[in-house]
Amino acid sequence: MFNTVSGKKIAILGFAFKKDTSDTRETPAIDVCKGLLGDKARLSIYDPQVSEDQIQRDLSMKKFDWDHPVHLQPASPMSITQVSVVWDAYEATKDAHGICILTEWDEFKKLDYQRIYNNMQKPAFVFDGRNIADVEKLREIGFIVYSIGKPLDSWLKDLPAIA
Repeated sequence: MFNTVSGKKIAILGFAFKKDTSDTRETPAIDVCKGLLGDKARLSIYDPQVSEDQIQRDLSMKKFDWDHPVHLQPASPMSITQVSVVWDAYEATKDAHGICILTEWDEFKKLDYQRIYNNMQKPAFVFDGRNIADVEKLREIGFIVYSIGKPLDSWLKDLPAIA
């Protein structure tokens, strides 16, 4: 994303460890979000089953406190101001510079990605951490796509920093 995410809105689609659960213990989303926050990104998070309180709690805790029972965790999580939790994928992605797909929810396969692209900043990036997106379709729409274990977007191969 041109070597910085500082001040950019990144949509996080999925926060749970796996689909069809609200369990966030050891979810990679915590590390991804903390890394983005450390680089001063603004996050808009959507997960159909994880509550805002749980997301804020996970992001404000020290790593080794994550697996403690809830009664041993901080009572009231510190609200992280660069994080907004929304209850709609389209709201999460509106005006975003990039999307990180971090949980393999079935609904993320069925989203109207043309609608999402039209409402995002350009260039629009997708980082598919679960290999659920149709990479070719997203690229046809205009997204720059990084997908785990798949070849880089040809647009990226032409950048001097990547070569």
